[in-house]
Amino acid sequence: MRLLRDIAYVRSGDKGDTASFGIIAKEPAHYPEIVRNVTPQRVQALYADWSKGPVEVYRMDNIEAVMVVMRRGLGGGATRTLRLDQTGKSLGHALLRLRLDEP
Repeated sequence: MRLLRDIAYVRSGDKGDTASFGIIAKEPAHYPEIVRNVTPQRVQALYADWSKGPVEVYRMDNIEAVMVVMRRGLGGGATRTLRLDQTGKSLGHALLRLRLDEP
């Protein structure tokens, strides 16, 4: 079983109740696999009940990366939530445990 962390790096951040994750291919050849696997539906399923709003995924073909925006996914925001370590950085690293579908 391969995970997203095997083929990608993550950069993440948060603002209010929105988290954003940049998923960058470790090698250009991995980019199509990232595009195929990092979909709004799969991200939403990974975070299950934590993500209350829409998830958007934007392709950035010129740098072999995708940007994931998860709205209403921080339990009200880092300073308002009762969840432990509820920030974009921690959730971004959690995204790296997404299981990859075999082609």
